[in-house]
Amino acid sequence: MAKSKSYTCSACGAAFSKWSGRCEACGEWNTIVQEAPLSAGPASKSLGAKRGSTIALTDLSTEETPPPRTLSRLTELDRVLGGGLVPASAILVGGDPGIGKSTLLLQAAAKFAQAGLKTLYVSGEEASAQVRMRARRLGLADAPVRLAAETNLRDILTTLEAERPQLAIIDSIQTMWADNVDSAPGSVSQVRAAAHELTTFAKRRGTSVILVGHVTKEGQIAGPRVVEHMVDTVLYFEGERGHQFRILRAVKNRFGPADEIGVFEMTGRGLAEVTNPSALFLSERGTPCAGSAVFAGIEGTRPVLVELQALVAPSPHSQPRRTVVGWDGGRLAMILAVLEARCGIPFAGLDVYLNVAGGMKISEPAADLAVAAALLSAREDAALPADTVVFGEISLSGALRPAPQTENRLKEARKLGFTAAIAPAGGKTGTADGLALTRATDLTGFVGEVFGAG
Repeated sequence: MAKSKSYTCSACGAAFSKWSGRCEACGEWNTIVQEAPLSAGPASKSLGAKRGSTIALTDLSTEETPPPRTLSRLTELDRVLGGGLVPASAILVGGDPGIGKSTLLLQAAAKFAQAGLKTLYVSGEEASAQVRMRARRLGLADAPVRLAAETNLRDILTTLEAERPQLAIIDSIQTMWADNVDSAPGSVSQVRAAAHELTTFAKRRGTSVILVGHVTKEGQIAGPRVVEHMVDTVLYFEGERGHQFRILRAVKNRFGPADEIGVFEMTGRGLAEVTNPSALFLSERGTPCAGSAVFAGIEGTRPVLVELQALVAPSPHSQPRRTVVGWDGGRLAMILAVLEARCGIPFAGLDVYLNVAGGMKISEPAADLAVAAALLSAREDAALPADTVVFGEISLSGALRPAPQTENRLKEARKLGFTAAIAPAGGKTGTADGLALTRATDLTGFVGEVFGAG
């Protein structure tokens, strides 16, 4: 019986049972290549040729000891990881070029090495001398980190087998080259093969592996999405080039919360931890002006206060512009439609610009009411009170829905000196921890209460 063969498109990752000159999925020519596994093992056989072993089964009530964790003493990193580094875990860190991924991981490697972990840092993008220069600039030249510059995946795996490190950092997965895959480094096939081999090594040898991944212009990690399924944790390192703030966000974590964030500040000595992100994001907020609203949000387990800025101006074009930074553009379109349909406040013929100050990105629906407040403030040229925070979700009917963890939001606002809050009706009423709390049942009532119109 002939052996089955696997053919994959190196451009889009589509799999085929036979070779052809053109990929039927993406339309590219000469991108279909045959793949073979890199790891040593038995020849390809049908599953029925050899009987497998019986799997040990357990009950859902079976108690197991939680995995041990190693703290890096970078509090923000440990928070995002769920309480420290878990042995045999595979972590994928993505981010824009130049955002500081290598700086963060070099600092983390030094901290973990100083904590007693045997740490190996493999760079596929820089020479060893360049990494040493960065380490000296960060004051980490004396850290007990083993360093290598290599892209050949087979050589890297052989070295890891020989050295048996407790932590291996691969920078980056897109530069790795598997000699059994007939495509260029960075292609779908190469990235998938490298990720599979490195995560398999992590599970087999108990080594924690951190992979650095490039992102596309849409902000997604480049390569096949199956890589994100292979690893245990997926982290995104976000931030705007013009701001010194950096956000480390967990979008998947098998060992902790999947929506936690860590906040860092880029300095001349590397990344510094920010213990109070709310104070940092509001530090540049001057005298309140029209179009500004403070949103009390929740990121993971921590409350974060950020400033939302809006600008509404007559449009010289037949099609008004809608520009958003740090929020979902589709959500903005929905808020504008609800304001017009339910409150009779049109934005036709007006350019609308919305910005989340400090380079923060918000995905929480509870920001709807703060966005509406900023838009109305800019449109009516009326500034909101400086000591007021706003939060709440807006439905298509114009009703306001309560936001979760209201108490934590109000507590953070009071800690930073705010004395009033506007939130949807529901839950506790009156004052909360010394804050004057205004409850609104719908968007029309909110507009009438705050801007004197309905």
